[in-house]
Amino acid sequence: MFPLIGKTIIFDNFPDPSDTWEITETIGKGTYGKVFKVLNKKNGQKAAVKILDPIHDIDEEIEAGYNILKALSDHPNVVRFYGIYFKKDKVNGDKLWLVLELCSGGSVTDLVKGFLKRGERMSEPLIAYILHEALMGLQHLHNNKTIHRDVKGNNILLTTEGGVKLVDFGVSAQLTSTRHRRNTSVGTPFWMAPEVIACEQQLDTTYDARCDTWSLGITAIELGDGDPPLADLHPMRALFKIPRSDD
Repeated sequence: MFPLIGKTIIFDNFPDPSDTWEITETIGKGTYGKVFKVLNKKNGQKAAVKILDPIHDIDEEIEAGYNILKALSDHPNVVRFYGIYFKKDKVNGDKLWLVLELCSGGSVTDLVKGFLKRGERMSEPLIAYILHEALMGLQHLHNNKTIHRDVKGNNILLTTEGGVKLVDFGVSAQLTSTRHRRNTSVGTPFWMAPEVIACEQQLDTTYDARCDTWSLGITAIELGDGDPPLADLHPMRALFKIPRSDD
């Protein structure tokens, strides 16, 4: 049997996670997989693991997420990457484990929803702090020719110490010296920049890292109001409205 190979990495070469990590509870779902809290059997360290299921469906977007984490997680506003593991499972299918920093504070979307449930709103200084820290993370990505492409409240997590971390690089894109712009439409509809949406219908339309700035601006509105603009519309209707918002 040939080893399972992505475009640049051989997954069979990664160690079995069972030797190091033990799942303790379910956290939720992220792009392409479920997320669990895990415990390091050797040193007691707690972490989060995203399990990609099934591994045979892995594509270039998931591999890009791995490459970005491996190269760029050495920043205080990007979730730390602890390693990648490959678990063989003849019954349920082989799986890839991405072990990441545990951000127990939840997402900033959870935070703003909590305020609203109490009849309160997030204060402007707190919103400014979150946006500043997220912007520092985006600057780090952009300086390294990487676009996140899915900036939103659910992809900005908090640590118990008050740290702000960008997460979920499943649809991130790397720019090269010969390719400074992208032309594939990805992201979450309500937060997507008009030029990103336009790529779906206009093949000659491109965009660059500024699309993340738009999405962070929409996130600012989300933090203030609890939802992004047009949240009352069907996502497909929002995709139609956003590029025409100045009509």
